[in-house]
Amino acid sequence: MPPVSTRLPAFPWDRLEPYKAAAAAHRDGIVDLSVGTPVDPVPPAVRRALAEAADSPGYPAVWGTGQLREAVLGWLERRTGARGLGHEHVLPVVGSKELVASLPGQLGLGAGDRVAFPALAYPTYEVGARLAGAEPVTYEDPLAVAPAGLRLLWLNSPANPTGQVLGADTLRRVVAWAREHGVLVVSDECYLELGWEADPVSVLHPDVCGGSAEGIVAVHSLSKRSNLAGYRAAFLAGDAAVLAELRLLRKHGGMMMPAPVQAAMAAALGDDAHVAEQRERYAKRREALRRSLTAQGFRIEHSEASLYLWATRDEPCWDTVGDLSKRGILVAPGEFYGAAGERFVRVAFTATDERIDEAVRRLA
Repeated sequence: MPPVSTRLPAFPWDRLEPYKAAAAAHRDGIVDLSVGTPVDPVPPAVRRALAEAADSPGYPAVWGTGQLREAVLGWLERRTGARGLGHEHVLPVVGSKELVASLPGQLGLGAGDRVAFPALAYPTYEVGARLAGAEPVTYEDPLAVAPAGLRLLWLNSPANPTGQVLGADTLRRVVAWAREHGVLVVSDECYLELGWEADPVSVLHPDVCGGSAEGIVAVHSLSKRSNLAGYRAAFLAGDAAVLAELRLLRKHGGMMMPAPVQAAMAAALGDDAHVAEQRERYAKRREALRRSLTAQGFRIEHSEASLYLWATRDEPCWDTVGDLSKRGILVAPGEFYGAAGERFVRVAFTATDERIDEAVRRLA
């Protein structure tokens, strides 16, 4: 077997280390806007549920508890408009990033199979294809991908890094095309509840899928909407036959979400109030950074949803990264997400209010 170093691209974040060191040397400390990791507290009700389930000595079920599955189904109906789904249509997973990286392999894809994903995208889509030995294929338009050998088509709306949202009409056409060609659509919807200038739509909405989950799977995470990145709490929803195969494989592999995390996840999905509070925090931080960046000559493109501003000064992204690092501000170069991002930077607004205020002061 060839070593990982030859099967995968270089880990992009290693290239950012010198700029991180430069930003950290600022006399008032670093303002790290390069990653979308939550910094706000885990909601109290979620922490209580975790603690109350701490005495869980037995092995948890791969499929999750009935309580968790009911919570997932209730959330799907409330927040995505999905109808007619049952327990066989959902599956908890240990974090969405690990799922994205392993899904092509779990689906049995390999040499001769093709996996398509957006030209500007989260790097893990490519990693997953390469780990399985499949061919990674990028697209500007999902409907323009050649169907020959295509087994898996990734969608990402709201998108990371751009924050772009695909409308219901576009999603409907993609789902119809994929069904016609026997291609599985997997839609990464982890930022679905974080729309600012658009209302994100799930592929599971009846207007998109026609009330059937055939040939589609949606990926959801509680990392962003509930500050649960440290809990590794995510789930899949969609085609029952696909999820049954994944469930069987995951049983063989012992891929189980810890029981206390399942309880915490059920509590989080049953409570919409904390999501509204977190959205309000992010909205204020987003607006403060957006005003400051545009005042300094940046142009913001897309960014209608998610936790990022996709910004450019029409210069090479590493020049922007270098300039901001001298001010103690660290951002992610757009090149990390594909060649089309080489003149953009991704600016996360997941830092604390104090750090966001400090970034605004330094930009001014």
